Amino acid sequence: MVDVKKIALFVGGVVFGSAGFKLLSSKDAKKVYTQTTAAVLRMKDSTMETVSKVQEQAGDILADAKAINEARAAKAEAAVIEDEAAEAAAAEDAE
Repeated sequence: MVDVKKIALFVGGVVFGSAGFKLLSSKDAKKVYTQTTAAVLRMKDSTMETVSKVQEQAGDILADAKAINEARAAKAEAAVIEDEAAEAAAAEDAE
C-alpha cells in the first residue's frame, strides 16, 4: 500500500526546495550575499588589525621582561663577585 502522507511530504519538500532554490538564486538574494560577504571581509580586516596590535604589544612586553631578567641576573652576579671579594679579603686578613 502506498502511504499518501509520505508522498505528500515528499512532493511538498520538492516544491519547497524548488521555491527555495529560486529564492536563493534571485538578484535580491545575490545583493544580500554580496553585502554579507563585504561585512565579513571588513570584520576580518578589523580583527587582523587588532591581532597585529596585540602581537606588537606582546613583543614589547617580552622584550621588557627579558631586560628586567638580564638586569636582575647582572645584579645577582655582581653581588656574588662582591661576596667572593669580601671572603678573599677576610681570608687575607686572617692570615
